[in-house]
Amino acid sequence: MLKQHLQFKLSQKLSPQQIQLMKLIQLPTQAFEQRLKQELEENPALESGKEEKSTLEDEFESDFEADTGNEEITAEDINIDDYLSDDEVPDYRTQANNYSPDDDEKTIPYAAGISFNQYLLNQLNTLYISDSDWAIAEFLVGSIDESGYIRRPLSDIADDLAFTQNIYAEEKDVARVLKIVQELDPPGVGARTLDECLIIQLKRKEITPSIELAIDILEKSFDHFIKKHYSKLIQKYSISEEELKEAITEIEKLNPKPGGSYAGNNKMVEHIVPDFAIKIADGNLELTLNGRNAPELHVSNEYNNMLAGYKNSKTKSKTQKDAVMFIKQKLDAAKWFIDAIKQRQQTLYITMNSIMQYQKDYFLTGDERKLRPMILKDIADDINMDVSTVSRVANSKYVDTPYGTKLIKEYFSESMKNTEGEDVSTKEIKKILETVIGNEEKKKPLTDDKLAGLLKEKGYPIARRTVAKYREQLGIPVARLRKQI
Repeated sequence: MLKQHLQFKLSQKLSPQQIQLMKLIQLPTQAFEQRLKQELEENPALESGKEEKSTLEDEFESDFEADTGNEEITAEDINIDDYLSDDEVPDYRTQANNYSPDDDEKTIPYAAGISFNQYLLNQLNTLYISDSDWAIAEFLVGSIDESGYIRRPLSDIADDLAFTQNIYAEEKDVARVLKIVQELDPPGVGARTLDECLIIQLKRKEITPSIELAIDILEKSFDHFIKKHYSKLIQKYSISEEELKEAITEIEKLNPKPGGSYAGNNKMVEHIVPDFAIKIADGNLELTLNGRNAPELHVSNEYNNMLAGYKNSKTKSKTQKDAVMFIKQKLDAAKWFIDAIKQRQQTLYITMNSIMQYQKDYFLTGDERKLRPMILKDIADDINMDVSTVSRVANSKYVDTPYGTKLIKEYFSESMKNTEGEDVSTKEIKKILETVIGNEEKKKPLTDDKLAGLLKEKGYPIARRTVAKYREQLGIPVARLRKQI
């Protein structure tokens, strides 16, 4: 049975322009430059750089309306002042970097190099081995990951050699050739497990009693070693604590990821470009927006001249009318984009300035214990903007401070009350927890229960499970794995 009924619903929809503005606000500096370049390429009415003074001073009274019939379109239908700037200097130009045109461009050169696998193949070419072994060795080198390990079973590699290379080799042959590959540099490359990687490196050193003991421990008692069961190792090998300490010191000198030591690999290097800079001058904080976020943009003078030509034309042909419609669309887009850039700059600056003032004590001292509890709503309420806008600024922007370049969202944290009833930042608690663990006796590391007790004594009553959560967020292992001798 069908029924009809009326329903009233209140909804809010963002216009395409608002959506595009939100996307512009979210972009960090480098991505914003790419977006700017794309807009300049797609809209011929938009140009960058300083605008030449326009000689067209005629005023047009109304917006352009599309020609829907035989009605003639007159030049008065277009108001160029809506699209072009006047003789006054717009605010966005005054925020650009004050560099002269002949200043050297500050770019970072990139050195060419060879890949890690090619580096290993070049070494392989210097060895005297049979053609069949060389083919297996080449396949093994191709199976080495960027950390320097072969993560696949040798049986699988033997099968792949048969199916993909038409090379029939038994698993023992692959294992024999693997020993050859493991002689390449850097030491430890071609290992299948961590203990094998460390043993290969130790065997490349001059054998001493400490190294000999270290090899024996890795070969026969690796599980006790990684779990730091030092008392069991001392009992098993009938050694003193000092002898065990010397052996462990030798192991700690080794590289668990030999592939990472290769300096010639062609990994893409990502450089962070700060969107803001905070400096301290005479005890006061100064905030600046990266000049690359404030480009000089203007509408093309060529389009200006095209409009002037249309105005002065006595006859208005269909082709001219179509051209003016196209020009109007491009002028609208250019004018909106310039306004959007200006609004983006204002939003970024206002948001970051509010964060800077909120965390003034931290930015003046650099002491993370002075970071106040701060959530997105705190800043949104202060600047009368939506929480989502603040989130877009905080999640993707960096600020250059006297204490390093930081992601803005790192300054946000939840709050909890101390024993005096004051709101303190969870970041402050994490910093104190990190300090307490750093000062603990390494022979007897503090358990999470003991850490919770110490924090409570300092005025931060938090549960053991909360201590464990903060410790994991700081990347600090449990007490057993922090033990040293």
